[in-house]
Amino acid sequence: MGRNKGGKNRKYSFEEKLRVCHRHYNDHLSIEDLSIAEKIPLGNLGRWIVQYRDQGEEGLKPKRRGTPKLGLRKLKGMSDLEILTLENLKLKVEIERLKKGYSVKGVGSKKVYVTLDGKIIK
Repeated sequence: MGRNKGGKNRKYSFEEKLRVCHRHYNDHLSIEDLSIAEKIPLGNLGRWIVQYRDQGEEGLKPKRRGTPKLGLRKLKGMSDLEILTLENLKLKVEIERLKKGYSVKGVGSKKVYVTLDGKIIK
């Protein structure tokens, strides 16, 4: 089955998910009937019902995805002194790179070394 070619993924708001879960529990509708009536895929609806049953309304709220950025935000288990030490170390590395005549642009496999006269080296 699935969506049509070139179709967009449907995003459901927290309020929509909550309304459908309340309708399932209050009106005593089966998941199959509710799926057809609301035009929501059965898998999505089943997952929402389980999350609502296990975690309550909190389970239906959107969760952050991806890896957290390593910035100046306080990381779990790090004291203020450790954060400042890490920031200081990053600045020292950047100063040493500038002394050698290049800086780094990008992250990971897209990392590029740029000389001070604008030439890109890999």
